[in-house]
Amino acid sequence: MNIMNKNYLEVKKVDFKIGGNVKVKDVNFNIEKKGDIICLLGPSGIGKTTILRSIAGLEQIDKGFIKLKSKMISSDKIFVEPEDRNISLSFQENALFPHYTVEKNIYFGINRKNKSRRINPKKIIKLLNIGSLLDKYPHQISAGEAQRVSLIRSLISNPDLLLLDEPLSNIDENFKEEIQVKLKQILKDYKITTIIVTHDSEEAFYLSDKCGIILDGKLKQFDEPYNVYHSPNSVNVVNFLNRGVLIPAKVTGQYTLENEDLGLIKGNFVNSHKIGSIVKLLIQPEDLEHDDKSLLQLDVVDKKFKGTNFIYTLKTNTQKLVSVFVHSHHVHQHQINDKFGIKKPIHIKHLVCF
Repeated sequence: MNIMNKNYLEVKKVDFKIGGNVKVKDVNFNIEKKGDIICLLGPSGIGKTTILRSIAGLEQIDKGFIKLKSKMISSDKIFVEPEDRNISLSFQENALFPHYTVEKNIYFGINRKNKSRRINPKKIIKLLNIGSLLDKYPHQISAGEAQRVSLIRSLISNPDLLLLDEPLSNIDENFKEEIQVKLKQILKDYKITTIIVTHDSEEAFYLSDKCGIILDGKLKQFDEPYNVYHSPNSVNVVNFLNRGVLIPAKVTGQYTLENEDLGLIKGNFVNSHKIGSIVKLLIQPEDLEHDDKSLLQLDVVDKKFKGTNFIYTLKTNTQKLVSVFVHSHHVHQHQINDKFGIKKPIHIKHLVCF
């Protein structure tokens, strides 16, 4: 076997437990190469943190196995102690030592690590803007600042695998996007293989090479962010991402279907469906186009301003609700109860049906 084809991390048929209770069952996913970033998305309490704790060695498994760099680190027979895994886990609650300054917290334990592997802390401190905080104590800084300190402490040891539990949850919204960019830059520049747990789909889609959706105790989908968004593999994933609605439609041809309200819809089916079958078609806000001159006019029932765009919620003749994305500089801005034209024929690149 060509060693180049081996996965960097392999999780195979693992039941992730805490306190004897299975949180996520029969999990399979791989990280293909060093430096890849994956994100695990799911609602609170679903078991995302339990997965991180188990990979780090803080929880044991009795089914399946976990391999890192072709070495077995967890199975029903093998258990490598956490301190021997070279895995760094940064918790959401930022466990900083209250009697140490920020600087001492960052450098704590570093001397026990392999110095030749270490990332230059000064570069990371500057990049994440905490140089002015080094002499302060944890109680003197904000929750968002503490989260960045904890992140730096995890980064500078240059672990074989970095595990981040909601790493940006306490950072102010107006600063979060900047930190996301810098975090991704650091991880990619230093090729730090990373698993990030988050409940923020936009954050996951930006940061990750692969994205996993955890729902109802299972890893429902694991794929590139583009595919998770445009080709969700279940109604559950559609509902969790909350990026569109499902409307009834009849498959009328190899590339067409018909909806009572919207008429003929053309595109490429993600999965094959028998002609004549009734399906639920996913309509996302960017799938429909605005056209004032269209004969297809729907009622505006809601309007959300998103800065660069508006999201209009429209009601069809059969009382279904669909959303449409329109750039905020479009000439004709509609109000509630206005009529809103939809361009026909409707063409959707990815026809996702269930």
